[in-house]
Amino acid sequence: MIVVWAVATVTMLVLAGLLPDFRLQSAHGDSATRIAVTAALGAGGFGLLSALVWPLLVRALLLVPALVLGLLVFFLNGSLLLLALRLNPAGRGGAAWETAVVVAAAMSAVASATGTALAVRDDDAYRRRLYRLADRRRRRTGDACPSTPGTVFVQLDGVGHDVLADAVRRGLLPTVGGWLGRGDPAGEAVPPTHRLTPWSTDWSSQTGASQLGILHGTNHDVPAFRWYEKDTREVMVCNHPGSAHELQCRAVARTGDAGLLGTDGASRGNLFDGGARQLALVLSMAARRGPRNRSRAGYFAYFRDPANAVRTAVSFAAEVVREWGQSARARLRGTEPRVGRAGLYPLIRAFATVVERDVVVAAVVGDLLAGRTAIYADLVGYDEVAHHSGPHSRDALKVLQRLDRSLALIAKVAGHAPRPYRIVVLSDHGQSPGETFFGRYGLTLGELVRAGCGLPVPRRAAGVLPGAGRRGSGRGGAEARSAARAALRRPAQEAAGRQPPGRRSEPVVLASGNLGLVSFPEVAHRMTRQEIDRRYPALLSVLAGHPGVGFLLVADEEHGGVVLGAGGVAVPLAALEEDPGPLAVFGPGAAAAVRRTHAFPHTADIMVNSRYDPQAGEVLAFEEQIGSHGGLGGAQSRPFLLSPLVLSDPVGEGASLVGAERVHLVLRRWLAEAGGSGDAAKGAVGGLPRRRGDGARVG
Repeated sequence: MIVVWAVATVTMLVLAGLLPDFRLQSAHGDSATRIAVTAALGAGGFGLLSALVWPLLVRALLLVPALVLGLLVFFLNGSLLLLALRLNPAGRGGAAWETAVVVAAAMSAVASATGTALAVRDDDAYRRRLYRLADRRRRRTGDACPSTPGTVFVQLDGVGHDVLADAVRRGLLPTVGGWLGRGDPAGEAVPPTHRLTPWSTDWSSQTGASQLGILHGTNHDVPAFRWYEKDTREVMVCNHPGSAHELQCRAVARTGDAGLLGTDGASRGNLFDGGARQLALVLSMAARRGPRNRSRAGYFAYFRDPANAVRTAVSFAAEVVREWGQSARARLRGTEPRVGRAGLYPLIRAFATVVERDVVVAAVVGDLLAGRTAIYADLVGYDEVAHHSGPHSRDALKVLQRLDRSLALIAKVAGHAPRPYRIVVLSDHGQSPGETFFGRYGLTLGELVRAGCGLPVPRRAAGVLPGAGRRGSGRGGAEARSAARAALRRPAQEAAGRQPPGRRSEPVVLASGNLGLVSFPEVAHRMTRQEIDRRYPALLSVLAGHPGVGFLLVADEEHGGVVLGAGGVAVPLAALEEDPGPLAVFGPGAAAAVRRTHAFPHTADIMVNSRYDPQAGEVLAFEEQIGSHGGLGGAQSRPFLLSPLVLSDPVGEGASLVGAERVHLVLRRWLAEAGGSGDAAKGAVGGLPRRRGDGARVG
């Protein structure tokens, strides 16, 4: 502390010499000794106020959005410095308001860097400090730390198996590479401590379905990232707090189990709490409003240290500038495919790659020091950047390298924790590259559906429908053109329909990456193929025949369900093993995934999966994303599981790991192997009251 105080004093003296509006002496001048005393008292006062007042300010601001809180950091720090100068016993010193902000930020950053450097250089001191913190936590809770191993599960959101393996092969991830026995590119190889195992997602290859299955043991009736439920007339969206809360309640009711983390667990940065009572940035808890929301406690635990606040705020600003530069470079180079990255996206990216990462990692460090049994944390930075820059882009790989450094920090702290820890790293899905559906064909999926229903479409979309695409019709183009022409003329059956077109409900068209969902809210049940054909004779042929569509799933009165493809192909679900039809290109697991989703109560009337190019590994996203996930096709369905060799093999020899629910069973087995924590507590999750989701009402 004395060293840090001295460094802060010197920093204040240097800044007083550089900044004309910042002074540490009276108007008539003072001796060097008096100036130094003024600086020392000012630095001490600023440090004391930061330690005493800052935590109270942060707690009062817990309900302020995180992005706003980041911007307030500089304002609050400057206020504390002005107050310290005003209370200085020497009676000297002053600064303009904007200068105080700069000085306070510089002092906090230098003090933080000095403290970190001192701790890192002296490993014994670092170890003693961590043990003191751990002992202090245990005395506060009154719990003795078990000697059995704890387990840390770190989820690298959106990182596919092949992306990780390639980055390790290129030496971009020294921490992961060392665990796999590849060592540092400049050093010698070391024996591996971990194994890398791929696993396959369900049809809905996205965080909501995967993480619900991993943490709660079931993702039943989660057909996509967003879907329309006819019984409640609501749109469920996995990353809306109310929807996440409802999905978690449904999972607990189905399994009768609190979740993977029900025994002495901590959930950090996740959509769902997994039964944990220690929470930070957990979305399902964010549905509970009020100052006692435990999910926001992670912000307080991190930002109550002003050095953390300043460091993260500076990194946040740097990330925004980095995104501006990368976006401008992509435009100047004419990089294709490319999506818009303006508006609030730079701020959203900075929050995901900086604020959330820092808060989650700090929470995990605290859990390690407290000796908690099971910790599950999600780091989302790579996924956010890969959506807009591409999963193999330099931008996304830079974020992945920074996440590797976070893993190194977690591993180092785990080595000083009061109990041994096993670190498991996994992902919830991958990402598949490719152009957007709109970028390729000049119309959205919603506009294509409207055309097939005989509803008005924008002139722009009508102009490209007959040609089925601006860059060549590709396979199935003839069918798409003929079906589109039929759709743009109102069919005779519709002209004599049962209700006037103006009063007919609009179809609800939703997108989840390269998976589209079409629902008709005026019909209370899931419509069959025959019902859709009677009501909208051209719709299914328009969709199935379009070159950007891989296949459709619809219910069928005769076969229960059928998969439709171009050229009138219709394969019953029961016959997919013998004749996969349009599913053949998607791989051997596609049929089982489609059949499982067909059995969900809230599967849409029409499930639309985009075309997949196996040579290029590309799909066509129905959203504005050039790295997408949510459906079948390519790397998005192939995440990874990186586990210590001391744990049992996740699957037997020659077997494969399919589905998030199977991953849940593997993780439970590992917790049981570590010391009896595999049987999580049963019952309600964290005292959550059951309530409906907050999805938008449609119709």
